[in-house]
Amino acid sequence: MNRIVAGVLAVGGAVGLLASAVLTIEKIALLKDPFYVPTCSINPVLSCGSIMTTPQAELFGFPNPLLGIAGFAVVTTLGVVLLTGVELPSWIWIGLQVGTTAGVLLVHWLIYQSLYEIGALCPYCMVVWAVTIPIFWYTTLRNIRPAFQYHTVVLILWYLLIAAGVLQAFWFYWSSLV
Repeated sequence: MNRIVAGVLAVGGAVGLLASAVLTIEKIALLKDPFYVPTCSINPVLSCGSIMTTPQAELFGFPNPLLGIAGFAVVTTLGVVLLTGVELPSWIWIGLQVGTTAGVLLVHWLIYQSLYEIGALCPYCMVVWAVTIPIFWYTTLRNIRPAFQYHTVVLILWYLLIAAGVLQAFWFYWSSLV
């Protein structure tokens, strides 16, 4: 299980870091030019530009992706360190649990905001959602150390629940495509 946790942290952290960096670059471009159309604005539903200009995109007074850059850099580093076989002290695991719990709560609040308040999806944000969940889940499993063989089933159900929310929230759009 320790190798799985290390891999999830390293790969998930790197993917989240990349998505957060791209979102930050897109936000800076939008701040420079209010007519800039972000690369992730594809159609009325997949529209980063619609999301980047909302108050939810700057929850703490600065662009949310900056939190991702800081958080995912730490997660990636810890994952790489773990892959080398280093044992981390318990205080680091506690800190990682606190951080990943805050991250997964924030991501779910942002999912709700995207689906039911803003009415748009940001593809790069969805990448952040997709990696934050397993980072939280595997950190939690490592910390509570349950005898739990079907850990991937929880992730699959979790993703299916979010996908159902996306389908439900944008059913009007998806059904118009067929």
